[in-house]
Amino acid sequence: MIGEVVAVFAGGLALAMGGLAFFQRDMIYHPGTERIDPADAGVPEMVQVPIRTHDGFMVTGWYAPPRDRFQPTLVLFHGNAGTVANRAHKARAYMNAGFGVLLAGYRGYGGNPGSPSEEGLYADARAAMGWLISRGVPEGQIVVYGESLGTGVAVQIGTEHPNLVAVVLEAAYTRLPELAPAYVLPGFAEMVMLDRYDNRAKVGQVKAPLLIMHGQQDGVVPVSMGRELKERARMGVEAHFIAAAGHNDLYDHGAAAITVAFIRKQLEP
Repeated sequence: MIGEVVAVFAGGLALAMGGLAFFQRDMIYHPGTERIDPADAGVPEMVQVPIRTHDGFMVTGWYAPPRDRFQPTLVLFHGNAGTVANRAHKARAYMNAGFGVLLAGYRGYGGNPGSPSEEGLYADARAAMGWLISRGVPEGQIVVYGESLGTGVAVQIGTEHPNLVAVVLEAAYTRLPELAPAYVLPGFAEMVMLDRYDNRAKVGQVKAPLLIMHGQQDGVVPVSMGRELKERARMGVEAHFIAAAGHNDLYDHGAAAITVAFIRKQLEP
């Protein structure tokens, strides 16, 4: 009887493991597919901008220029679910501060062609940065912002652009395999996961001023991961671990004001 129970458990576990290996990207990425007009999301100042990646995809982001040429532009790489439209309230906060904003589009999201992957999102991010710089916004006036999954994209871009105004990480993780479901045997996710977004290895390579924000009640990405990244970052990192905040509600607890103040501090002579 015990042997039968063990066999059933082992069979179910093997099935779960196989599902993780085969459907892993479906488990990681949850794109919204509807293409929404910026005006319908409450940001009529923004325009949809199609940006071509080096591997031939056309991904659409939303853009609004800064109030004047002395203000920075914030490039936001969003999390694993929804579309850029779901980040319109964040764009509004930074536009109200006078900043330019580019909500970077991803392949497979918001009606864009293709399917998301780690290398694919890096390609989309590099294209967004290239598009912005080609329009006269120098690297030294750009803030790179990552939200949840997008922190892995932001950290990668931060390693490639040393002269940014700042890099901002909201609800950042150490490495994606370490967020695998609890039923996964130790080491299995490490073996099979294709997309890793290794912030632990890369965050110390970010030379720009770094801001980390994390909710202490975060039930998706443990706050301990944010604390570890703070310790691994270069000197001068600023971190806010917000006691009442969870994973998706940092903007209800002052995240926008923290970010604006941090960016303005970097712009002081």
